[in-house]
Amino acid sequence: MLHFPIEDCIDLHTFNPREIEPLLEDYLEECRKAGLTEVRIIHGKGRGILKHRVRLFLEKSPVVVSYTDADWSGGGWGATRVVLQPMRQEHEPCRKPS
Repeated sequence: MLHFPIEDCIDLHTFNPREIEPLLEDYLEECRKAGLTEVRIIHGKGRGILKHRVRLFLEKSPVVVSYTDADWSGGGWGATRVVLQPMRQEHEPCRKPS
């Protein structure tokens, strides 16, 4: 598992596209554990393959509710806004009827 600070945004534009799937999987799970239900993934406008890989991952991720293009004012990089399923609260164990 990768360790990184959990914020509402992750910047992937310097990563190799083949490296991002395990990174995103860990990141989204940690965001959910921290209570975040919306994050932005910055992937860069000029790196079409990176955006494509991000989108392929998001399409198959069971924790993703939806995703859309997002504006990001940090220097013109492309971004995707992701809505996550909230973590379920642990329920009390079911009791068998007496």
